[in-house]
Amino acid sequence: MSLIVQKFGGSSVRDTQRLLNVAEIVSEAYDNDNDIVVVVSAQGKTTDELIAKAGEITSKPSKREMDALMSTGEQISAALLVMALNERGYPAVSLTGWQAGFQTDRNHTRARIKRIDKERIENELDKKRIVVVTGFQGINRYDDITTLGRGGSDTSAVALAAALNADRCLIYTDVDGVYTADPRLVKGAVKLDEITYDEMLELATLGAQVLHNRSVELAKKYNVELEVLSSLERLPGTIVKEVAKVEKLMITGVAKDDKVARIALLGLPDKPGVAFKVFSLLASNRINVDIILQSIGRDDTKDITFTVSDSEKQAALDVLQSQAAIIGIEEIVADCNISKVSIVGAGMESNPGVAARMFEALGESNINIHMISTSEIKISVLIDKELGSKAVAAIHAAFEV
Repeated sequence: MSLIVQKFGGSSVRDTQRLLNVAEIVSEAYDNDNDIVVVVSAQGKTTDELIAKAGEITSKPSKREMDALMSTGEQISAALLVMALNERGYPAVSLTGWQAGFQTDRNHTRARIKRIDKERIENELDKKRIVVVTGFQGINRYDDITTLGRGGSDTSAVALAAALNADRCLIYTDVDGVYTADPRLVKGAVKLDEITYDEMLELATLGAQVLHNRSVELAKKYNVELEVLSSLERLPGTIVKEVAKVEKLMITGVAKDDKVARIALLGLPDKPGVAFKVFSLLASNRINVDIILQSIGRDDTKDITFTVSDSEKQAALDVLQSQAAIIGIEEIVADCNISKVSIVGAGMESNPGVAARMFEALGESNINIHMISTSEIKISVLIDKELGSKAVAAIHAAFEV
């Protein structure tokens, strides 16, 4: 007997027909003498609709109340799925995040899991029930509902798999695996049979929509082997694990992220400690910064440019403007009309000339580069947003991924 954690995203449970399909997948796994824990997201666009409803009431809703509101979406999915399983004759029970033992920190709308008290889930499994858990949510030390932020259901599933020492963690979505590029943008994109944690983490962070980066971080930390596969087609997916390859592929994939904002701080004092003031201010407000570029000092001033997610742009501008005079910022300029295009591959570090080939492909396509960031297994560039898809196709063709 194996313990399997199955996660189904919003597109997999978006309507009655899709829910019944999920019930069939779950019941088949149960029939194979497995213990089953299921994690579900809210149906379709439910979360967006709930956010819109809040917006009809107030432009600045309390984060605590937003968590209370948004957590209802997953509860609907869980209850309906259990009803579908019961209708098929299978014993099942739905548990909210807090009933399932998810204890989080106090940060509403983007909480982090501190621990999982798994006693309730284990008791239900001992009764041979299928346990359906609401993803994306938990409870803090004050018994307030919290949500985990974007991609939280992926994170819930991996955390459960780690806590329960599950044999498999299956992430069902509307695509049949991880591709070398978005198949909607690149006709020649190829599905990968397997990918390393580090490569998947970079792709997830850089805009690939298949898995959330926090879930991959957890999977790597606790050595949880994942499989990304389709809930609509019964096909093998992509295994995410620590892959040992004699000769690693130079490039594993190309990713594009359009939800990026570039912020430029102009006329900063050219002296020690200024960068620390800027980025410690952002960090204290829990604003994540990605690519950073600092100019060569001139006339006792310098410029610092960096990127944040577009959802955090306004928060970053607000805190920087509030402290501009103290830090010595002369001007702040923000731009959302950009895309971040990246290549990822564990084999890059042993293959010289990767950057040159990427830049050549962009140059031949008449695509100008605004900023560059590199690591051992990825290269990212910022370009004009309208050229993002063209850039992905050009780079994919250049590397024959």
